[in-house]
Amino acid sequence: MEGDGGIDNPAFVPSSPSLARHLPASPAEVEVSVQTSPSEELPPPPPPPPPPQPAQVAELEEGPCGWGRFTPAFLQRCNNPKGFLFHYCLLALIQGIVVNGLVNISISTIEKRYELKSSLTGLVSSSYDISFCMLSLFVSFFGERGHKPRWLAFASFMMGLGSLIFSLPHFTSGEYHFGSKFEDTCPATGNVSNCRDVSSKLSSYLYVFILGQLLLGVGGTPLYTLGTAFIDDSVPTHKSSLYIGIGFSMSVLGPAIGYVLGGQLLKIYIDADMGKRTFIAEDDPRWLGAWWIGFILSWFLSWSLIVPFSCFPKQLPGTAETQAGKVSQAHQNGSAIQTSDKNFGKSIKDFPAALQTLLRNSVFMCLALSTSTEALITTGFATFLPKFIENQFGLSSSFAATLGGVVLIPGAALGQVLGGVIVSKFKMACKNIMKFSLLMSVLSLILSFVFIFAKCGNEPFAGVSEAYNGTGELGNLTAPCNVNCNCLDSFYYPVCGRDGVQYFSPCIAGCKNSVPQSQPKVYHNCSCIGSPEYAMPSAESLGYEAKAGKCESRCTNLPLFLGFFFVTVIFTFMAGTPITVAILRCVNTYQRSLALGVQFVLVRLLGTIPGPIVFGFAIDSSCTLWDVNQCGIRGACWLYDNTKMAFMLVGISFGCKVLTIFFNALAIFLYKPPPSGTNVTFQNENIVVASVPAEPDHSKMRHDG
Repeated sequence: MEGDGGIDNPAFVPSSPSLARHLPASPAEVEVSVQTSPSEELPPPPPPPPPPQPAQVAELEEGPCGWGRFTPAFLQRCNNPKGFLFHYCLLALIQGIVVNGLVNISISTIEKRYELKSSLTGLVSSSYDISFCMLSLFVSFFGERGHKPRWLAFASFMMGLGSLIFSLPHFTSGEYHFGSKFEDTCPATGNVSNCRDVSSKLSSYLYVFILGQLLLGVGGTPLYTLGTAFIDDSVPTHKSSLYIGIGFSMSVLGPAIGYVLGGQLLKIYIDADMGKRTFIAEDDPRWLGAWWIGFILSWFLSWSLIVPFSCFPKQLPGTAETQAGKVSQAHQNGSAIQTSDKNFGKSIKDFPAALQTLLRNSVFMCLALSTSTEALITTGFATFLPKFIENQFGLSSSFAATLGGVVLIPGAALGQVLGGVIVSKFKMACKNIMKFSLLMSVLSLILSFVFIFAKCGNEPFAGVSEAYNGTGELGNLTAPCNVNCNCLDSFYYPVCGRDGVQYFSPCIAGCKNSVPQSQPKVYHNCSCIGSPEYAMPSAESLGYEAKAGKCESRCTNLPLFLGFFFVTVIFTFMAGTPITVAILRCVNTYQRSLALGVQFVLVRLLGTIPGPIVFGFAIDSSCTLWDVNQCGIRGACWLYDNTKMAFMLVGISFGCKVLTIFFNALAIFLYKPPPSGTNVTFQNENIVVASVPAEPDHSKMRHDG
């Protein structure tokens, strides 16, 4: 229906009869003026504003879902915070599946297929964080005044493009060729490998993988900065933590789905799309799985979210009313920029001033540093927890990875949601939120000592902790019983002898015959395996001398470890969502997106990037048996000192947890909330949008803050 004021859209109904008086102001263009004395007489109200014109409506852009004048009625069902949160969760889920799930589980396959060193694939993994750090500040600064849902549509496009490019090497590198069958037993001629360094053109695909990761980083930047700020804009203060916690929990569940999906796809032969079949089985060292399928699926899923995000308005209906009911809790440090220029923040010239103001906010910096030290621990454990479980409790790598995911992922997701629910339920103000996070960090610190009590000793290992049936010397895998086998020290395929001792490989154990059809594979005529001394022979063990796989651990601490670690993860992540909410509260409204950008830069520079490096160095320092090839180059570690590994990880966790608690406590000490009874008036030029009375409802302010 057309009228003098433009076109009335019947599909869009204002959320409040008083919305007209809120229309001229945009939360991004709000100035907060504070009167510190509640007894002072309020100035006379300005004359009533004229009826809202189309230009004013466009300035606020609080409107219906759609594109221009095309606003179908069915789209309006999603034009609310819950509808936006649903699509935000889907994008966070996809991001977690790709970046922290599929990429991590595909790295070892990519190394073998494209002949890349681990140091180079490490660069691939770091490319996402590098891209995020380079763009985070600028995206969060300019995106604060922009159309945040359209930024997320751009993020969906870049994530899909990054996934597509990451999968391209499979379609351009041709068919995978593998060599002859490898002999795992002691052959007559021996496995002889010469030292040779053959360069391959396949290694040039490294740059394609890096480009894909860089684009994924570009897509992830708006998600956790602008997306989180948009949710906080659209909901009341006491509900913000619940919505943010639900969104963050999806980013935690994403890697779990990525690991499960990627693990299943690796059971499909890599060239299945070419109609190729192979005679080698999955347990063959030459087997490569179809790592690329998951990235193709992520490409389609990411691009399917471009349309939904592009149809959301700049601000959801009711945002102005929600913002008018909020009271500022920004830290009062005297460094806030007071400006009435509605164009502030739209120019690159304003970036240094805005960043300087944010860095002077001591409470914000303390909270950001506390999340950085906590991120160092979480990323370190997320990377190496399967290896810790595998070596401490003598499990296979696949089963250890499954247990690690079962404990870490649900615990982290549950902690994120519980933290948001508790803060929302009790309507905590900023200082109480920080106190709650401090309590959770203290509890997780106490529980982290479970690593010392749940550790296990090392099982007997021939050539390392045990001699070969009384022959040979420790620290040398070669002994008189296997010297004629010419075994490869780089082929690690552990077997458990009937004597209860673990051997590096069937060849190292001197086994000459095998039964490949058996599950697990069994070996006979093993010259290095003696009579059972550590365990009585059972009816099962009399039929063979060795079986594939590690010896069963005698340690019974696994259930204790998993139970305590699960609780520790819950308490650790229960502090995550409240800290993010506290950061949004302690800074000025127009700096929330930039604050999240600075926080994520610090988290990556001080946490997620050095975390795996620090944990990897600590784990490597506990190695007792390294892989050294014929060229004398040291590769992976085959065996660790379990006790030393446990103490090293506890030491790192304790140090980082202490720093987290220190920065959190310092933030509580330094925080200065606005004086009680202040009159906060949101203004846009000369038009009053909303005002808080000089004598507000203190009970509501205490909780709703």
